[in-house]
Amino acid sequence: MATVVTGDVVHPLRTRFREEMNCQIVHDSLPTRPGWTTIYALHLDGALAGFGSIAIAGPWKDKPTIFEFYVQHMYRAHAFDLFETFVEASGARLMEIQSNDTLLAVMLHAYARDIWSERIVFSDQLGTALPANGAVMKPLTSGEEIRLSIEERAGQAEWLLEVDGQPAGHGAILFHYNRPYCDLAMDVDEPFRRRGFGSYVVQELKRAAYQLGSQPCARCSTENIASRKTLQKAGLVPFAHMLNGTIPG
Repeated sequence: MATVVTGDVVHPLRTRFREEMNCQIVHDSLPTRPGWTTIYALHLDGALAGFGSIAIAGPWKDKPTIFEFYVQHMYRAHAFDLFETFVEASGARLMEIQSNDTLLAVMLHAYARDIWSERIVFSDQLGTALPANGAVMKPLTSGEEIRLSIEERAGQAEWLLEVDGQPAGHGAILFHYNRPYCDLAMDVDEPFRRRGFGSYVVQELKRAAYQLGSQPCARCSTENIASRKTLQKAGLVPFAHMLNGTIPG
């Protein structure tokens, strides 16, 4: 049986889900945003066996999309039946999953069609010592604002990139993810591109993230080869894809 519930009902199971993933969970903040998700408790013989979550707002407005599905280990033998019950109750026909979410990846490949990768997800694996070449990172966000962003798992810390005293781009650390993970973002102005400043910004954002007690991660489009190489040059390594698929009606 699948029934709509509030987030507190399945909070202990979401905690177990995070522990099993043991990595950045890209869509972790969605259930905390009022009106963004519909959460289903999945019961088996009266016991709470798992949960599933549907994104219904933002980019998923008018196209409800499955993005979470978790079953406790003692009920995993019934995972396929529970997933079918979840799909039938929710009526969702779209899925967006993180490929290293083993259970939901199984369901994607078992039930969905037209599967494609939207983004690559990176984690920090390698230390780097890239030269500044005249670049300086200047903080734009106060320490108190950063502390609140980390505590609330929302908001971001921003830096200005200057090269030889001229504004040349921006960098940011975003905290909308499960602790202790954060996401890095950067942009280098056109006149300063192809000179290594992008990777330098990412390297310095990594350093700042660790100083804040956070674990740096990043994402980019599968088609954005320049961004992928920039991230890799700064020591970030792909570990997952964000996969999309359609469940036939």
